[in-house]
Amino acid sequence: MSMKTSDFYYDLPEELIAQHPAEKRDESRLLHVDKKTGELEHRHFYDITDYLRPGDTLILNDTRVMPCRLYGVKEDTGAVVEFLLLTQHTQDTWECLCGPGKKAREGSRFSFGDGALKCEVTEVKDDGNRMVRFEFEGSFFAILDEIGQMPLPPYIKEKLEDRERYQTVYSRELGSAAAPTAGLHFTPELLEKIRDMGVNIGYVTLHVGLGTFRPVKVDDVTKHKMHSERYHLPKETADLINRTKENGGRIISVGTTSCRTLEAVAAKYNGEIKEDEDSTEIFIYPGFEFKCIDALITNFHLPESTLLMLVSAFLGYDKTMNAYHEAVKEKYRFFSFGDSMMIS
Repeated sequence: MSMKTSDFYYDLPEELIAQHPAEKRDESRLLHVDKKTGELEHRHFYDITDYLRPGDTLILNDTRVMPCRLYGVKEDTGAVVEFLLLTQHTQDTWECLCGPGKKAREGSRFSFGDGALKCEVTEVKDDGNRMVRFEFEGSFFAILDEIGQMPLPPYIKEKLEDRERYQTVYSRELGSAAAPTAGLHFTPELLEKIRDMGVNIGYVTLHVGLGTFRPVKVDDVTKHKMHSERYHLPKETADLINRTKENGGRIISVGTTSCRTLEAVAAKYNGEIKEDEDSTEIFIYPGFEFKCIDALITNFHLPESTLLMLVSAFLGYDKTMNAYHEAVKEKYRFFSFGDSMMIS
């Protein structure tokens, strides 16, 4: 079936875009979709245990979001420019997104946080991103933690009072420019309850880039090029997945980032799951053959986005669009701070 980007459009009233997280993480709503029949059930996230079985394995992405939005003052003019740190290339060199870009030309110098951090733009890349060399004393990440801001998605207009609400409770590997939002619904107590049921929990790391919000600009879905993201699938997680499969349990991916990590490794090794560390540009859209995951927990994604295409690949296009129309009708909260969907 030939797919157009416009096939993945749905109408979303602006008031359904969640501007802040649920008061309690696991009290967000949960739409359960039966993968075979498409049948829908309206629940709360704390009911997720009703859809898990002893011997299943949940795979969580333990990346941690960096407070990687910085506001720099241009040394010669005093102009304020926003820097979003994307990728670290050396100890003091980062690839950044800068706006307004015309004020961040090659050779421009900036100061941040009353001089705690300084930088020079060393290169303007073809895609408009900047290579930036920072100057600092002590620990770069300690300074970032003090003066950086959370890079909330552009559709969230309200200020986030508690930065930890844009982190999962199990985040530990610093490196993301956006949160793996499917995991935001878990509490330590809920994870403990899940373990007590005999469900295994394994971790992968995929550092989420801002490309996750990049719109698809081509009509033909197959012509879209994905951004590259770094991942690590540790040996203990690979062993756990293989053991789960051998014993007839299910691999349940928490989020599209965990899914992309597992399926990238499976594609690389002809269906085998083994320890791996690499970058992936895997693009999952309808017609994709899943080799690892059996169920998926995910939030509700933007119209015409690659994430919605991934969900459609897993659940099927018609069932996905039906579930989304139902979620709009029932006034679920959408996107990063929104409600959740489980497909199993």
